[in-house]
Amino acid sequence: MRPLEPGERVLLQDAKGRRYLLTLQAGGSFHTHRGRLSHDQLIGRPEGEVVTTDLGQRLLMLRPTLADWVLKMPRGAQVIYPKTISLMLMAADVQPGMTVLEAGAGSGALSIALLQALGGGGRLISFELRPEFAAQARRNVEAWFGKAPEAWELREGDVLDGIAEVGQVDRVLLDMLEPWLVVPPAVHALCPGGVLVAFVATVPQVMRTVEALEGSRSFGLIETAEAIMRPWHVEGLAVRPEHRMVGHTGFLVSARRTSEPWGPPAPVR
Repeated sequence: MRPLEPGERVLLQDAKGRRYLLTLQAGGSFHTHRGRLSHDQLIGRPEGEVVTTDLGQRLLMLRPTLADWVLKMPRGAQVIYPKTISLMLMAADVQPGMTVLEAGAGSGALSIALLQALGGGGRLISFELRPEFAAQARRNVEAWFGKAPEAWELREGDVLDGIAEVGQVDRVLLDMLEPWLVVPPAVHALCPGGVLVAFVATVPQVMRTVEALEGSRSFGLIETAEAIMRPWHVEGLAVRPEHRMVGHTGFLVSARRTSEPWGPPAPVR
């Protein structure tokens, strides 16, 4: 088991389930109302152990998962929640070695998950329209991996202006206000059988995205689902849904690129 080292992130959880994320520094210290804990007490120890503050509070010590990091990392744009990221990766069927186009890098949460799923042989091209969001996404990706992965290319600008220059891709994932505008150029960018997945927040956005996909006659298996995960409190006989939860965060619209026209012709308006 690799021991914790200076510069690593560590997740501490108390008996009530409260979580604290910190970066280990030699000589540093962690404070709560239940006491102080020196970083030097954690450095060199394996994760999974229980440590104790100077006032006797016991804390479980673990390396954070990506889900932990996403919820606590610095944000520019609103991040996609871990439950939605996992659904997007599954809907898009992202695999090692693929080439993926992402539009709306935001704070970099989805970018990190995609880079992990793609592995060293894959390639991710991320578009972000706003420079301040692109800068935050780059900082978060570098913080998670230690440096920007070679497989990642972050482009500042409008995906509509740059998608034609990317070449053919295996997957297109969209987290943007008007994803239906990307459907026409995505027809040319996606390889046959490729998957497009869009995350949108409202029903009108769903309607316009599905309308664009159907109207192109270049996509099949068009599906829409709501991203919901309901946590439960389990303590002895007290088993109930949590009083507080992140309920609706948005919808996922997914579709597969066809190699020939599919579906009825668009109605004449």
